[in-house]
Amino acid sequence: MGRRTLIILVLVGGIVGSAFGVSDNNGGAVWPGRKWEQARPQEAGMDAAILRKARYYALTGEGSGCVIRHGQCVMQWGDQTQRYDLKSTTKAIGITAVGLALKDGKINSLRDRAKKYHPSFGIKPESNIETGWLDKITLFDLATQTAGFDKNGGYTELMFETGTKWSYSDGGPNWLAECVTLAYGQDLNKLMFERVFGPIGISTSDLTWRNNAYRPREINGIRRREFGSGISANVTAMARIGYLYLRRGRWQGKQIIPAWFIDMVRTVPRTVRGLPVVKEESYFNASNHYGLLWWNNADGTMIKVPRDTYWSWGLYDSLIVVIPSLDIVAARAGKSLNKARNSDYKAIEPFIEPIVLSATQKGSRAIAPYSPSLVIKSIEWAPADTIIRRASGSDNWPITWADDDNQYTAYGDGWGFEPKTKKKLSLGIAKIVGSPPDFRGVNIRTDSGERIGQGAKGAKASGMLCVDGVLYMLVRNTSNSQIAWSADHGKNWKWCDWKFTTSFGAPTFLNFGKNYAGARDDFVYIYSHDSDSAYEPADKMVMARVPKDRIIKRDAYEFFKGLNDWRQPIWTKDIHEMRAVFINPGRCYRAGITYNPGLKRYLWCQTIYNKNDMRFKGGMGIFDAPEPWGPWTTVYYTEQWDVGPGETSSLPTKWMSKNGKTCYLLFSGDDCFSVRRLTNQVSDSRIQE
Repeated sequence: MGRRTLIILVLVGGIVGSAFGVSDNNGGAVWPGRKWEQARPQEAGMDAAILRKARYYALTGEGSGCVIRHGQCVMQWGDQTQRYDLKSTTKAIGITAVGLALKDGKINSLRDRAKKYHPSFGIKPESNIETGWLDKITLFDLATQTAGFDKNGGYTELMFETGTKWSYSDGGPNWLAECVTLAYGQDLNKLMFERVFGPIGISTSDLTWRNNAYRPREINGIRRREFGSGISANVTAMARIGYLYLRRGRWQGKQIIPAWFIDMVRTVPRTVRGLPVVKEESYFNASNHYGLLWWNNADGTMIKVPRDTYWSWGLYDSLIVVIPSLDIVAARAGKSLNKARNSDYKAIEPFIEPIVLSATQKGSRAIAPYSPSLVIKSIEWAPADTIIRRASGSDNWPITWADDDNQYTAYGDGWGFEPKTKKKLSLGIAKIVGSPPDFRGVNIRTDSGERIGQGAKGAKASGMLCVDGVLYMLVRNTSNSQIAWSADHGKNWKWCDWKFTTSFGAPTFLNFGKNYAGARDDFVYIYSHDSDSAYEPADKMVMARVPKDRIIKRDAYEFFKGLNDWRQPIWTKDIHEMRAVFINPGRCYRAGITYNPGLKRYLWCQTIYNKNDMRFKGGMGIFDAPEPWGPWTTVYYTEQWDVGPGETSSLPTKWMSKNGKTCYLLFSGDDCFSVRRLTNQVSDSRIQE
């Protein structure tokens, strides 16, 4: 990175219902006017002494900076109007134009081949043609540093076949800038000031974008800009850009860039994670914490910094860092902090970490990925010694309420209920009769449904659903997952001849009432962490839907692609266009989701992934939303529950009280069918008895 530095940090979304009214859906967000509104750190829930440590470290490289929380400036230093050369932070600002192009339909998909938009793409040098790789390169590859171009911002050689390695490049992003330029037929500087910079209050005195320094000034008669470098800006302008990302692309009621695009930017794509890194001595394990031209902390490299933190990063350490769990924006500019000029996070951690700790150290509550629920204020758990545990030695337990008024479930790696099976099963079926505390479990023996095989080597159920008297079962560990169904309450099963082979490593059904009564519509909804494996965590959750009378037909499935400007879901038949419905970097794992009609909320129980044996120790979260796709808020979140949460959990709909306040959590803690009563403490202004 180099001699002068600019850092901007944005931490977002944590405290709904605070004095500043911040919320995930921006309903009460505070917006800057010509200047940021001022507040003292303590007024924003921050420790001023700890926060000053960030400023002190930033000033070892001199320069300017500011820290903003809940839309108010709580600390600033230096000249707020001085422009700094941002170098590679231009990449993160430039990618905003890609989001705009996707919103406008100028670009159909990031999976499109670059040549679709740029006929002469990659041809200089001529040797690139001989590789045979050019025709394979997509816009996605250019945005994730996996296209294969060498570092320089000019016409560089391809070093490897696209998608096989990760290599930091200016040349690749510069080709991406040209694709967007040709898609619009317009100078990107003019476009961005009209559509993005101007609307969020950035003027030409705050930000400039130089002419291309590596390639001819024009392309097809249009001014050619770079994404690799080229933007200079002051900390005020960068804070506004950070705040736009903080608010997921929305500014004062207008969706400037799609929220789903922000989610793509800030997470590590599944196909990028773990790729070999070129020049590993400088870029380390970058493929584990790089999104779309933004860096992130998804792999927890910065131990005390939330994993949802993401940032731009250029020479001279120019940074825009976003953490959607703490609602903070900070900016710093000056000389380099990183004397080694590499991507070692240790160079910027002493700036980011104190900002985080200033907002979190006083409380012991884990940092949840979403704001607190406005409907369910808290959960009161029954004492641990009241937990009912049955079927010891068996786990999983997806469950559904069937037409015969019984519930049907499935167990894994065990023997089920007493009397136990003689042979250990990786997948066994059971019926649950009655309600806590007097329920009983009955094993259902079925040659067509049962499977054997320990751990990942055996098929296991991850979802159960009853629709029109037919049981449907989602089964994982089948490369990746598969559907089976039974028309006789689990005695005989048939299996689909197709599988989910992309993502959906541990899918589960959204359950409504008895025999799917009270369903929102005529669709069935399926959720999973975005992984091919049930045993590997992900940054995000994904979602599909299918007409309830076509569950066994693969061509009937549609996948969640995000929300439009009116916050309505967009669906696609192309699974590769699927986008996040929920984000918690590095922590998304197995889950269960049900609808609570008394509270009119969807309740999503998630095991919070860690490296412990989660059957006996670990964390869990419960999130709620008014619709199957969100917006999600946090009901309960802990990194360490008072008992082992198990690897799966759910709130069975049959065991919910009429008013929705009393529920029972079914979880696989201690390798049992474990049941614990809970009481939802609800907001009296939202829910009536």
